[in-house]
Order: sequence, then C-alpha cells, then structure tokens
Amino acid sequence: MAETMLIENFAEGSETRWRYVSDRVMGGVSDGGAALGSEDGITYARLSGTVSTANNGGFIQIRHDLEMRLPADATGITLRVRGNRATYYVHLRPDAARRPWQFYQAAFETTAGWQEVVLPWSAFRARGSLAPAFAPTDLRSIGIVAYGIDYEALLDVDWIGAATD
Repeated sequence: MAETMLIENFAEGSETRWRYVSDRVMGGVSDGGAALGSEDGITYARLSGTVSTANNGGFIQIRHDLEMRLPADATGITLRVRGNRATYYVHLRPDAARRPWQFYQAAFETTAGWQEVVLPWSAFRARGSLAPAFAPTDLRSIGIVAYGIDYEALLDVDWIGAATD
C-alpha cells in the first residue's frame, strides 16, 4: 500500500519556504500572486492571477526548495487541490537543471471541490534537454504552476507529498 511522505502542509512558516515567481523575470507580462488562506480548519496556499503568453511569457508559480531530498523509493507526487476547473502543473527541478527552462513537468486537472491528485514519475516529461528519467533523490525543488496558455488562474493547494511504497 502506498504511503505519503509530507513535503508541505502550508502550516506555520510556509510563507518563508515558498516563493512566488512569474514570467516577468524573463520579460513576460503574466501577473498574479500567492497567499495563504484558511477555511474550515484547512490552511492552504492560493496561486491566482492572469497567465499571458504575450512577450514570450506564460506562467505564474509558487516554488519551494526541498529542505530534504525525496526518498529513493518515492514513486511520485501527491497533492490535495481545488481550483477553477483549469489545468495546472507540477514542475520538478533536478540537480542537473542549469537553466530556468529545464524541469520535469506533469499536468493535473482541478475541480471546484477538494481532490487528491496522484502524479506517478511516469507522468513527468523532461523539458529543456534534460534526460528522460530522474532519480527522486536528485530533485532539488518543486513548483506548482499555472502555465502555457492565456487564462485566469485560481488554485488552492492544501498539502503536497511524495508517494512511497
């Protein structure tokens, strides 16, 4: 039976562990922000804003540098989310990534209600000339991303974990 090693539950201090980044760092025009919210005893991170592909842009994200490496037996990423029925992404950056456009990417769909999403390693695709596969112990950061098309983003994340056997 698979278990989950908690990476983040957005409890006290999470605002210092996560940072908001947009395509504006590279000349894009997407605009948004990240904030912590609380509702019915659930503390969550909210990513919201306007994603625009104008000016070679197209993303807003929250990113976390992993304090501990994921275990070698991790089989994927699990997260509990709700959103505006749009597609969002998890971006994983390995030690081998030297450029901002190098990451492993997996998509997930959202619903208006809370749902658990499981993304096995096989769902992640290499971007930016990385090797097709990676070891979980080589991952150094995780990003939750609104990406790739023009749309209004609204995504809440309750927790993120690494699935393990």
